[in-house]
Amino acid sequence: MSTEPPETTEDTEPGTPGAAPQGESAASAPEGAGADPAEDGDDAARRSEAEAELAAQRIERERIERRKAERQGPIDSGAKLSGQAADLLAAVRAVESGAKPAAAVFSEPEPPRRPAPEPVRRPQPTPASDAPSAPAPETVESVRRVLADGGAPEALAAQAAAVLGETAADQLRADPWQLLRVGGVRPEQADGFARALLGAQCGPDDERRGRAVTVWLLEQAALAGHTALEIPALTAALDRRGVPDADAAVQHTLAEGEALAFQDALDEPGAPARRDEEAARDEDGEEERPVRVLVGLERYALAEESLADGLARLINSVPKQDGSAEEWERAAAGAGSAADLIRAVAAGGLVLHTGGEASRAEPAALLGAARALGLRAWAATHSPLGRERFSALLAPAAADAPGVATVAGLLSGAEGPGRDAEGALDLDLLVVLDAPQLDVETAALLTESLPDGARLVLAGDPGVLWSAGPGRVFADLLAARVCPQIASRRPDPGPLGELLSGVGIGELNQVEAPGKEVVIVPVRDAGEAVHRTVQLVADSVPRAIGVPAEETQVITPGHGGAAGTRALNAALKERLNPGPGRFGGFDPGDRVAYSPAPGRTVCGQVVRADAEGLHLSCAGAQVVVEKERVERSVRHGWALTAHQAAGGRWPAVVVVLPGDSAQALSRPWVYTAFGRAERHLSVVHGVEQALPRAVAEIPPKPRTTRLPVLLGTQVPSAG
Repeated sequence: MSTEPPETTEDTEPGTPGAAPQGESAASAPEGAGADPAEDGDDAARRSEAEAELAAQRIERERIERRKAERQGPIDSGAKLSGQAADLLAAVRAVESGAKPAAAVFSEPEPPRRPAPEPVRRPQPTPASDAPSAPAPETVESVRRVLADGGAPEALAAQAAAVLGETAADQLRADPWQLLRVGGVRPEQADGFARALLGAQCGPDDERRGRAVTVWLLEQAALAGHTALEIPALTAALDRRGVPDADAAVQHTLAEGEALAFQDALDEPGAPARRDEEAARDEDGEEERPVRVLVGLERYALAEESLADGLARLINSVPKQDGSAEEWERAAAGAGSAADLIRAVAAGGLVLHTGGEASRAEPAALLGAARALGLRAWAATHSPLGRERFSALLAPAAADAPGVATVAGLLSGAEGPGRDAEGALDLDLLVVLDAPQLDVETAALLTESLPDGARLVLAGDPGVLWSAGPGRVFADLLAARVCPQIASRRPDPGPLGELLSGVGIGELNQVEAPGKEVVIVPVRDAGEAVHRTVQLVADSVPRAIGVPAEETQVITPGHGGAAGTRALNAALKERLNPGPGRFGGFDPGDRVAYSPAPGRTVCGQVVRADAEGLHLSCAGAQVVVEKERVERSVRHGWALTAHQAAGGRWPAVVVVLPGDSAQALSRPWVYTAFGRAERHLSVVHGVEQALPRAVAEIPPKPRTTRLPVLLGTQVPSAG
């Protein structure tokens, strides 16, 4: 492993960009927003990818909510609760049933009972006319006046109107803390807004404040990957936010139906389950089991329950018999390392496949074998870059039968086989690549869209970062052991493969790199890190490695800081594509990271800008981003965070680790960033011993999820 750049050249240092706020993570990537649909006859053809995706997700969430409402009631896990946990559980059950909450817990009036909607069929592709529309100008203007009265930035008016709806202005005057529902607003800012509007009536013990901060904390937890929070964690966070009575705040939030409470029965660690007369029993003679009580937002709770239902349906059902057992066995016998995967898919409805980049050849072989047996087989990746890489692995004969789509395109109907008469995806086998990137909502949409008898394969590298959205679907399924798991034995080749294999087991090894496949570039400070990064991308890597600047990707831990994506992109633009940035800071030729929906990034390039918006080319597809959405959904893309880069691969990668990034490093982060390189990896190293310590000692941050427990109640073999 070399400790010098592959080739040094004289370079003039670009102007030092201003330091941006620190602490920004992948979860705060720019969010896209739907725009008004066109009004002429070709609406469906002109709708944007973001509109189609958001509309499809909205329809599916409505179906999940209706399904939840049709249930007779929550399933009792057999546990007995007491004290606060029992009160909370009784309260939420009373709210769900429409009965009055227990007087000992709530003193509020009975919330209105929700009518049970009629059952509906699976969602059909949504016409563009049903896509979310921007708030009316008069609504935005009325919200702007309220914000001005409360001293809040008027620039938040459009977002507040979109989140709160037509009555946004009235809601904000009645409850100023509703401003916390707008992304980026913090409790102390909402407190200042409330003081300006309410005057002496405003206080930290206001029930409205307690509810709003509770919901805000649950939203922040979702951004960190949690689908729910245990009550002690939630009340502790409320205490830190200055809520005088945290328990009451949680209770009021549940009473208003703004969150849900759950009890999950757990087995005592290290103690075998006992079912005989000597088992511990409560005063009613029923066996006691330890439980945990959690609180979560309905959106993620319903998605996680729907996901568990869909996975259990796949696991417990018999797959559609396409091809005889002998035909499947013949296909497996000639498939080399993919034989075990093919045999597992022949027998089960859900299969997990783990491995690195080289292991993708096995799902590709499975796809070819399934098609040969007559199955309607498709694969889905999380990005256009991943779609192109996987398509290249398929046999040339598959060129006439394209079977690779992006997950977003599959769900929206823009790509893939379309849907059948019942609204299910018109396929027999779906292979999802880069499965660790699946969050609970996307995974629920996929599983609920599969027809009865279909097979699902989730394939990915368990060492990479988890999804940007809430949940840890792939990791939870691996831990639950509810279905076959096939581990690939195909190692990634060369010095880069050797380096990555070591990182995966917690070892940062020095590898022999005779072709300068891995180069370490030590730096003293963030300014030098930016300078050396520009030098590597613009000069050294193209000359020594033969990879042009447009095929080299820079990866850094965060957006802020002196060497975050903002600073690096400013310096790289100045060197590689200087210009005035006439359209929102962008010029034709700029590399960009486009976020059509929260948590999803598509790499592209600016083509031009006009009255319609910013025209991008993203993996060959032409995208128009409306002017109003550019600031929120488009960033420069020469430098990305590891979360944004996950699922992509580039011929050369420069990983930048300035000294102030040590706290952001973990083994999954390093594994993901290093693993994006195909031929060459340069590490701009300024964190000294923090890098090997992160690889050896810092695992992924834990996430609170319910999927394993939910599967345990539905799948007999759940561990």
